[in-house]
Amino acid sequence: MRPLWKGSISFGLVNIPVRLFAATEEKNVRFRQLHEPCRTPIEYRKVCPTCKKEVAPDEIVKGYEYEKGRFVIIADSDLARIPEESTKSIAVVDFVRQEEIDPVYYDRSYYLVPAETGEKAYQLLLQAMVEAGMVAVVRMVLRSRQALGVLRIYEDHMVVETMFYPDEVRPTAALPAWNRDVKIHENELKMAQELIKNLTAPFDPGKYTDDYRRALLEIIEGKIAGEEVYLAPSPEKGEVVDLMEALKASVSATRKGGGGGAGRRPRQKEKVGSAQA
Repeated sequence: MRPLWKGSISFGLVNIPVRLFAATEEKNVRFRQLHEPCRTPIEYRKVCPTCKKEVAPDEIVKGYEYEKGRFVIIADSDLARIPEESTKSIAVVDFVRQEEIDPVYYDRSYYLVPAETGEKAYQLLLQAMVEAGMVAVVRMVLRSRQALGVLRIYEDHMVVETMFYPDEVRPTAALPAWNRDVKIHENELKMAQELIKNLTAPFDPGKYTDDYRRALLEIIEGKIAGEEVYLAPSPEKGEVVDLMEALKASVSATRKGGGGGAGRRPRQKEKVGSAQA
């Protein structure tokens, strides 16, 4: 795996050089959209509606829409003004009990691996956190955004869980109201508790599988085996005229036109090129 980020854990006056790697990956079955009559993949292009043309990557800039239709441009030089130490550091803010943090705040997981010069300090912090039974609330900049996170231990590595800020978690008060005064009979509650007890088991992530994805892949594999496949048509190549033939046609045309006298509007040139493989 390639590191997504290189920096350090800032722990008091100690800096621990680390590399950050994505800990998870989505394995959804992704579809491409095809044009039904010819089975050709649909193209998605970045087009400027004002200039009526496709936009090249080097013509795209970052714009923040502070009002409807009004933007400020943020250049790379603007981003470079952010102090580098804040963009390359995982700063420990507090140590807390992990059970105090509701999972609704968690976003994505990243592995942290020590750089060669940080192995001892990395192991020291890891062991101290294990023995204290604590996790660390941290701040870091990831993908041009300051992120809140939790530094915790997973197996024998440190993991950073990026978190949503409190104002990014929607309040439950905004949910539709429901009747909380429904009367629950004692026997119903006992049966529900018994059911929970019967279904209680140690957490084993290996036994949970994506049955829908597996079934979908079986359908896809069956269609491939049955040769229910469609080849996307190759794009039509423009007509290529042989260079010698084009020259002959041009000479012939100028002879008929009396040498292409001055002041006469030139004819549209034919497309000239070499034969394509």
